[in-house]
Amino acid sequence: MKKSLLLAASAILYLSACATNTIGATDTVSASPQPLAVEAPAQQDEAKRLADLFRESDEASLRRNPVNAIFRGDLRYADQLGDFISDEYYAAEKAAAEADLAGLAAIDRAKLNQTDQIAYDVFKFQTEDTLKGYTPEMMALTMVRPVNHFSGIHTFYPTFASGQGAAPFKTLADYENNLKRHKDYVVYHDRAIGRFRQGMASGVVETKLTIRNVIDQLNLQLAEKAEASTFYAPVKTFPEGISATDQARLRAAYRASIENELYPVYTRLRDFLQKEYLPVARDGVGLVHMKGGALLYDRLIEGTTTLPLKAGEVHSLGLSEVARILGQMESIKKEVGFKGSLPQFFEHLRTHPKFRPASRDALRDGFYAIGKKVDLRIGEQFSAIPKTPLEIRAVEPFREKTAAGGSYQSGTPDGSRPGVFYYNAYDLPSRNTYGMETLYLHEGSPGHHFQISLAQENEALPAFMRFGGNTAFVEGWALYAETLGPDLGLFTDPYQRMGHLDDEMLRAMRLVVDTGIHSKGWTRDQAIAYMLANSGMGKTDATAEVERYIAIPSQALAYKIGSLTIQRLKAKARSELGSAFDPREFHAQVLMTGSLPLTVLESKINDWIASKKQ
Repeated sequence: MKKSLLLAASAILYLSACATNTIGATDTVSASPQPLAVEAPAQQDEAKRLADLFRESDEASLRRNPVNAIFRGDLRYADQLGDFISDEYYAAEKAAAEADLAGLAAIDRAKLNQTDQIAYDVFKFQTEDTLKGYTPEMMALTMVRPVNHFSGIHTFYPTFASGQGAAPFKTLADYENNLKRHKDYVVYHDRAIGRFRQGMASGVVETKLTIRNVIDQLNLQLAEKAEASTFYAPVKTFPEGISATDQARLRAAYRASIENELYPVYTRLRDFLQKEYLPVARDGVGLVHMKGGALLYDRLIEGTTTLPLKAGEVHSLGLSEVARILGQMESIKKEVGFKGSLPQFFEHLRTHPKFRPASRDALRDGFYAIGKKVDLRIGEQFSAIPKTPLEIRAVEPFREKTAAGGSYQSGTPDGSRPGVFYYNAYDLPSRNTYGMETLYLHEGSPGHHFQISLAQENEALPAFMRFGGNTAFVEGWALYAETLGPDLGLFTDPYQRMGHLDDEMLRAMRLVVDTGIHSKGWTRDQAIAYMLANSGMGKTDATAEVERYIAIPSQALAYKIGSLTIQRLKAKARSELGSAFDPREFHAQVLMTGSLPLTVLESKINDWIASKKQ
């Protein structure tokens, strides 16, 4: 999926709700550095020029990327899904980034206050990083692979348009707009076939594994009758104010759209992938096996981590983290009195019935109980709590087979649409209960829900900082949030601590496995075996994880890199500030200026520590 759409759908996971758990909240408190009470005229002029640049850039971006606007609750362009695949779109995005950098260069950073300087630095970093993806070399390696099973629009759009996603269904216009977006969706898939053909001609192709998964996903949707389709769900119930005549008309129109537009384009894409593309797709799952793959992987690592890292050093860091965590796991094995080796302990955790959820309802209720525990203690660690409520839902059947064990979809800035923590109940005997606490901390509160919601709700920030972000910060924060379990009344059970270590191990293994696959030529089975040997993961989860790394190279590196950075900065602040260190203040400094590149975050925290010592 195109990067701009991923910003809207990033950290997202979608669904049909079962029941909800709402996290209470208070008004957001901004703890970002405050401007001086009286600014010099030159400073005011530069601040205005900067704010104007941000506003104009954001407004132009929303016109080009209407889905991003819908996620914010802005419906001015809601009759469009957007382009994000044509040559014209790519050219417009590149030109916009170049114009933004030119506008930024005309502003004197030295005349800005501290908060605006942070915004200046983030905007510059992000825009320069965006342009790196629009070089001819990078475009030749990315745009010709528009769909795979993890980031394809076919996994995002059905829920977006289902009445349970970000697209609203409150008015007659909302229903009409959805039908208009369907037409853009059809155009996208036909254009995607054209992009795939370009890759076939140039020798840059997807893997057989990812394409087979896409074919399976399309077949699952095509197997449903129109009235059972996710696309038909909005017309099964209507809000007040839509007449019986319009309801009947819309039901007929939605059925016709599914049968005459959506399913036919799915069939065209499926048949093309099955008959023409799959035979020439590559067998090797790593980028190391793809023409230009080594160049692309270096770029992806830099873009994902926001640091100039290379695959070799990331691989080595992962190996050292795996060794450290294995030592802590050995301690817990002894604590619970397990007689046997660590691999045998992993197998015990994988297979013993006491670690399996009794039912889907039991899994759901367990997450509700964890949420209530966290609510009781959250104020001890955070001075700013999101206004946006948090709901707990199960992943819907059409994507649960290949979905992660847990995920998060952001709400709207005004809280009218909640944030959602999704748990995966597919293949229930493969799911474990000892990892539930750490999963909730990561995907829910205070992980993704806090980081994304607090940024969105902070109207003092420019839009690109409220709604944009980078994976290293977003996922690094969520992994860091898992370390707060003891401070929030969790991990009192040694098995839940083991679950936390198991999840930490997952992120450490990702450093090893992602780089192993894409720079060292590891096979899918080799990567799965490594994960099973070093953790208590079930084979279903390990398989889904490895196939995710294959589909979206480097994304999985961000978690551990970002978390280690935040942990290191916290340790530095605690060491240098001593009794003056307050975790609530530290967390506000990290969160209240949105998602920052790690170099910018480090500079900000260092400045905060220095100001506290004065």
